[in-house]
Amino acid sequence: MASTPAEYIQHHLQNLTYGKLPAGYERVDGTVIDQATWTIAQTSAEAQAMGFMAVHLDTLGWSLFAGFLFIGIFAMAGRSATAGVPGKLQNLVEMVVEFVEGMVKDTFHGRNPLIAPLALTIFMWILLMNSLKWIPVDYIPGLAGLLGLPAFKIVPTADPNGTFGVSIGVFFLILFYSVKVKGFSGFSKELAFTPFNHWSLVPFNLFLEILGLLTKPLSLALRLFGNMYAGEVVFILIALLPFYVQWTLNVPWAIFHLLVIPLQAFIFMVLSIVYLSAAHEDH
Repeated sequence: MASTPAEYIQHHLQNLTYGKLPAGYERVDGTVIDQATWTIAQTSAEAQAMGFMAVHLDTLGWSLFAGFLFIGIFAMAGRSATAGVPGKLQNLVEMVVEFVEGMVKDTFHGRNPLIAPLALTIFMWILLMNSLKWIPVDYIPGLAGLLGLPAFKIVPTADPNGTFGVSIGVFFLILFYSVKVKGFSGFSKELAFTPFNHWSLVPFNLFLEILGLLTKPLSLALRLFGNMYAGEVVFILIALLPFYVQWTLNVPWAIFHLLVIPLQAFIFMVLSIVYLSAAHEDH
């Protein structure tokens, strides 16, 4: 268990990391690894030593949990759907579907049957992952400690690996539809001759357009991560305060997240639709 506030904060912000430690590495318990070994990192220093190929098991696990929960809820609503008086679950699902469908109709100007299901998936998946933030910060790390795990973060969107995973998927779709709709030649010309339609300014145009293209996944991922991570840090700092002060601050902050959590999912969804709409525009 953490003995100081700094150790407490570091512990709660550390992911359960699985990766390969290099040969000769001295672990926190003093043992030296004879050969490169795949293992779970016991400290943040070990996680850093594992390098790029390490994976965050907690982020992957909770992301899959949120994804299957989304599929399960909507599948249950679909199986029990009725043309008569709808139940509460059917009402809720229909409201979400109609809301997302309206956003796609207003924002997306191309013709693609994939966009609405994609937007619904992005919105609900991120909403459910964000909603894990409402679980008190000590519950999951405490349970993980009882099971012998060194750390266990619960909010996948408070991990940049999680948010970049979703945003890079959207980015690949942007590239795919840009080439499919405009053709490779048309997409290349768009990059080379926008905003200045003159051959002498092609290098300047390419710099601007490629930079703008690359900032799309960056803005999607970092905006979501920054808001969720900052909120998690505030919850952790509140947990360090005396018990009677915790409830005074924790409840209002949790209520505030009733707005933040769906808002961040909504922003990610809308920006994804806007970027994909631009990819479908053939000038």
